[in-house]
Amino acid sequence: MSAQLRIGVAGAGQIGRRHIELIAASPDCALSGIADPTPAAKDYAQSRGVPWYADYGALLEQDKPDGLIIASPNNLHLPMALDCVATGVPALIEKPVTDTVANAQRLCAAVKRTGVPMLVGHHRRHNPIIKAAREAVANGRLGELTAVVGLWLLRKPDDYFEVAWRREQGGGPLLINLIHDIDNLRFICGEIAEVQALTSNKARGFAVEDTAALLLRFASGALGTVTVSDATPAPWSWELTSGENRAYPKQDQPCYIFSGTAGSLSVPNMELWSYAEQPGWYAPLSRQIVAPPAFDPLVEQLRHFCAVIEGREPPLTSAEDAMGTLAVVEAVSAAARTSQKISPGHIMEQAA
Repeated sequence: MSAQLRIGVAGAGQIGRRHIELIAASPDCALSGIADPTPAAKDYAQSRGVPWYADYGALLEQDKPDGLIIASPNNLHLPMALDCVATGVPALIEKPVTDTVANAQRLCAAVKRTGVPMLVGHHRRHNPIIKAAREAVANGRLGELTAVVGLWLLRKPDDYFEVAWRREQGGGPLLINLIHDIDNLRFICGEIAEVQALTSNKARGFAVEDTAALLLRFASGALGTVTVSDATPAPWSWELTSGENRAYPKQDQPCYIFSGTAGSLSVPNMELWSYAEQPGWYAPLSRQIVAPPAFDPLVEQLRHFCAVIEGREPPLTSAEDAMGTLAVVEAVSAAARTSQKISPGHIMEQAA
């Protein structure tokens, strides 16, 4: 790039401020302005010496950034992204792409009509661990994929639930946390064709679930299970095993297992198990450590966003792709509610 790109940020909450810090440290871009109506955001912008806007529309109109990072509440993703499309400003939209599949379809139609690129912030796709797992499946190191196990088990602190919406429907681990894992599984294993699910709120008694069990059928024919709970002391979750966020104490445990006819891979500790000679349960297994390079996926995502803005790279996670992940999460909720098998494709057909 010949000059730094000017990036605006809409939403100065926790993840918005993380993006702002990354922009400040990047050689590729500079922070052009912050849009957030709260007094705290105004003070924060002033402390960093950058323009503050109460309304993101004013940021787009007056500041005219090269790109916008949308780090607002989920229900604002669609109108903000549509305004970016209308003004020709590429956007990085924090996950989920929108609050519903129906709204995601509206955004996808606008992107298709105009060609303005949208990148969705499923940042774990940029993690070298996830990329290495995807490569192991894609290049046949595991043979034909047969079974997948996903675990997201930890205990959220009691004060987490002092925020009222986290005790209500939509505020639980399915929409807030599971969406990351579903996107990881889609990225590594391919599309999910069918889901079944059970949920429970027995541990806390809130209106929202605290525990869920999922059964997945991938389009490839592989089967998968995912167990989720935010009410148990346990080390088996991406947050605690990957080391991606230093706020969480890292545990040397897996949270995913990918099994195929030629081998199995545990992630993120990246142990590849296979038979060195004749396969069979009496034969000794060999263990190989797959060691991808280490770097911050959020840093890589920002570099990639700059390349998307300049048209040098297509979005790794497009709005349409991210809609597929959201459709699986909506299918999980529908399956738990109806006790039926639900197809994510059916969810998208109903929303159309």
